[in-house]
Amino acid sequence: FYAATEKVLNGLTRAFPGIFIQFEDFNTPHAFGLLDQWRDRILCFNDDIQGTGSVILAGFISAIKLAGIPPADQRILFVGAGSAGVGVAKQLVDYLVLEHGIPEDKAKAMFWFVDSRGIITADRGDELADHKVYFARTDNNGVQCKTLDDALEFVKPTAMIGLSTIYKAFSEKILRRMNELNTAARPIIFPLSNPKTKAECTFEEAMRFTDNRVLFASGTAFPEYTIPGTDDTRVPGQGNNMYVFPPIGLGAKLARPTKITDSMIFAVSKALSNTLSQDEIARGELYPRIERIRETSAQVAAAFVHQAVREGLAQDRYWVDLVAANPAPSATSDIPDGSYSQAVLDEVEKNMWAPADSVHQVISTKL
Repeated sequence: FYAATEKVLNGLTRAFPGIFIQFEDFNTPHAFGLLDQWRDRILCFNDDIQGTGSVILAGFISAIKLAGIPPADQRILFVGAGSAGVGVAKQLVDYLVLEHGIPEDKAKAMFWFVDSRGIITADRGDELADHKVYFARTDNNGVQCKTLDDALEFVKPTAMIGLSTIYKAFSEKILRRMNELNTAARPIIFPLSNPKTKAECTFEEAMRFTDNRVLFASGTAFPEYTIPGTDDTRVPGQGNNMYVFPPIGLGAKLARPTKITDSMIFAVSKALSNTLSQDEIARGELYPRIERIRETSAQVAAAFVHQAVREGLAQDRYWVDLVAANPAPSATSDIPDGSYSQAVLDEVEKNMWAPADSVHQVISTKL
């Protein structure tokens, strides 16, 4: 496999110098292997690991602001331990370390993973895949939880993130128990598997079985939900990579960094969380409305360009000079915060592709 991809990627970069390559839908060992092998050699990005992690981090940043407990008190249970789940969790760890000053070992200890054999522990008796080792628990005192019900009682999570592809894994019993365990805080529930036939639960189920208290984001689109007996209609958050991979691609092609770094992806997450309007925040929504995606994509791409220049990795002189002349408000901060200048945003918007209004416009343009 790796010999074949080496030939393909070397051929692509020779034929198209400066190409930006997005890895998508490789199996878990190959997804991590390809990213590790190529991320410092060519301009590349893995959407399943980095894209999913980035967009879910953005939603999580919004959720913990509304949860009602300090970030350090979160106990986060992942259901599913593939490349997407581990990628998401590692970005959440980075966020807790960078943004909230939690030491890495303590931040990592806030996470538990459940796979097909139960909670992942170092003493479970099976040989763990390399990507699972980092989050394997060593503090379980010999206890092995083999089911999600057992894991729920053992961990008592404040947040539950599903990337299991198991339809209805978050059953009524599980959702009600999450609500009972979190009377002092709003439960965070992210059923991220898609399509709907693989989603761990629906928005309606999460609302009904948590007494409408849930902080929710899903991987697939669900309809709005009106709380019975009221005119209060809630909009579910959709933690879909559509929010991040187009602006990452656009920013990468404009600034031409030598590589995509974790801090660039972190800046993208922060920028996306910053795009929420006051109305969206007031209604407890975790992502901007889909109708605003072109607006938010430009803002995220502008933040990416700023971060690439800030790290000294951008190679396009035009964007380097533009950022130097128009620094972001927090240009002196050591922590990426997703900020950007209006001048850079204006130029990014000019470089965005826009669909034609009609076939006639396409023909006229080509003529």
